[in-house]
Amino acid sequence: MSTFTLSPSTSLNSTITHNFPSTTTTTTLLLKTLNFPFTLPSKLTLISPKSSATTSYNELGLDEEMGRIKRLQNGSDVRGVAVEGEPGRKVDLTPPAVEAIAESFGEWVINGLVKEKGRQVEDHVRVSLGRDPRISGGSLSVAIFSGLGRAGCITFDMGLATTPACFMSTVLSPFSYDASIMMTASHLPYTRNGLKFFTKKGGLTSPEVEEICNKAAFKYANRLTKVSTLLRTTPTRVDFMSVYAKHLRDIIKERVNHPQHYDTPLEGFQIIVNAGNGSGGFFTYDVLDKLGADTFGSLNLTPDGMFPNHIPNPEDKVAMSVTRAAVLDTSADLGIVFDTDVDRSGVVDKEGNPINGDKLIALMSAIVLKEHPGSTIVTDARTSMALTRFITDRGGQHCLYRVGYRNVIDKGVKLNEDGVDAHLMMETSGHGALRENYFLDDGAYMVVKIIIEMVRMKLEGSNEGIGSLIKDLEEPLESVELRMNILCEPKNAKAQAIDIIETFKTYIQEGRLEGWELDACGDCWVSDGCLVDSNDTPAPVDAQMYRAKVSNDENGQYGWIHIRQSIHNPNIAVNMQSLVVGGCLSMARAFLDKFLITSGMDKDLDFSEIEKYANNGNMS
Repeated sequence: MSTFTLSPSTSLNSTITHNFPSTTTTTTLLLKTLNFPFTLPSKLTLISPKSSATTSYNELGLDEEMGRIKRLQNGSDVRGVAVEGEPGRKVDLTPPAVEAIAESFGEWVINGLVKEKGRQVEDHVRVSLGRDPRISGGSLSVAIFSGLGRAGCITFDMGLATTPACFMSTVLSPFSYDASIMMTASHLPYTRNGLKFFTKKGGLTSPEVEEICNKAAFKYANRLTKVSTLLRTTPTRVDFMSVYAKHLRDIIKERVNHPQHYDTPLEGFQIIVNAGNGSGGFFTYDVLDKLGADTFGSLNLTPDGMFPNHIPNPEDKVAMSVTRAAVLDTSADLGIVFDTDVDRSGVVDKEGNPINGDKLIALMSAIVLKEHPGSTIVTDARTSMALTRFITDRGGQHCLYRVGYRNVIDKGVKLNEDGVDAHLMMETSGHGALRENYFLDDGAYMVVKIIIEMVRMKLEGSNEGIGSLIKDLEEPLESVELRMNILCEPKNAKAQAIDIIETFKTYIQEGRLEGWELDACGDCWVSDGCLVDSNDTPAPVDAQMYRAKVSNDENGQYGWIHIRQSIHNPNIAVNMQSLVVGGCLSMARAFLDKFLITSGMDKDLDFSEIEKYANNGNMS
């Protein structure tokens, strides 16, 4: 136990040094002069003078304080509850927490530049901040600017922005900031908020964010005053979104190269945008309108941090349904659905067919394989067997990889480094990145690619629309997603989930589930259920998951099951797809009877959703 002495003779104006249990680094706390009597912070425990120890640091208190910050990490992001209003959840993404994380990020950026240059950074490090319209954005912005200021950074306020724009602010002139933070919680409720981090190299990885959060946890746990009340430097307000919008317009103009009207290549096209009251409205008035498109009938363009109409999410059925209705009502050529921060998108074709999930990956694959024949397409391991056939039938290669958009993108980056031509990385959630666009998951850029293809098809004399590009994509007969809640304290959920999922893997390897086999994709050096890299430099696993292919004598391989640890909530997600009627029900019953019940998982899991589905064939 680390201790320090606080006696009547101790000067509270002196420096007190102690070693934390989990690090060898000595941290110095400078306590300001205090007048007795005073109230000690809860972390300090006064021991009776009769005790052999005079004062000890409350390690349980320290661990809990640090845990508050560490639990905010959400893979490569930071997320938490920022305002009250969510049953069963307490506010944990507070201004003090955010300030500590921002300060640690600023220090991390500065240290990285020092290592890169091999010397001290001569100029101030410049960091931008953008945010979506969530109601907690204002107060948390002050904390972020304060934290960055503590680290010695010069700050720039982009105001309402998108996640891709924050990254682009590090590469587009004349801004070219050293780093950027986007404050958003994507499609989650208005009560939530979060942080995404960028440097000129791209989005930070999960291990990098973990390093930042660990440093922030020490800062947070050892501050007597948890948050600054004054900004050290006032951030400079900048209008970057207009520059980013022009960047997108220029790409469309140059690549369409319209023979009659170069500057307005979208004349004659009607395009509906559903921004979900998030940050995506700019794409309507600052991109499409200025390129000549008719955007009459567009939906939910006004930013509203309460998201009053529907969840801003291209996977949301309501979002896609109202966009479909608007497309059909106006006979539009295309409908677009953005998530809150516009790093994801989905579309609706002129016939009113929603294109998201596997369909969106297929559409983008068709476009990319036209431009880059033979390219490898990287996706998460929840995609269908039909999508694999769709890609390979067009001469492409399909690499199935672990769930998590950052995992999928980073896999594509690594494949390219290893000499594998991979131009598209895309997750079923709608996160998609292209090698030509900094490996950045940009929902607006994805839509730009689709719009360019739509216009090219029209110029070539086709009136079929972009939906025709995926008309031969087969769909699985059945697709199910179920959840199992972990029965323990949230802070222990990750470790318990890993144990459960590893037990599932062992059951398959031991042959206890007949016809089940861990899936693998040898072409991309991915093995062990589309999870583990088998090359010389495997990436660290951030969340445990496995995919098993399922076969029987009658049908051969007819489906798959994917089980994964959620990084958002204390639960385990179970996805199943089948090419035969009743296949998902058969898999669910085997999973329940031969794994969950047999292994005694009822003490660790609430698997009532699995039971309901296995018994009734539905969730009711």
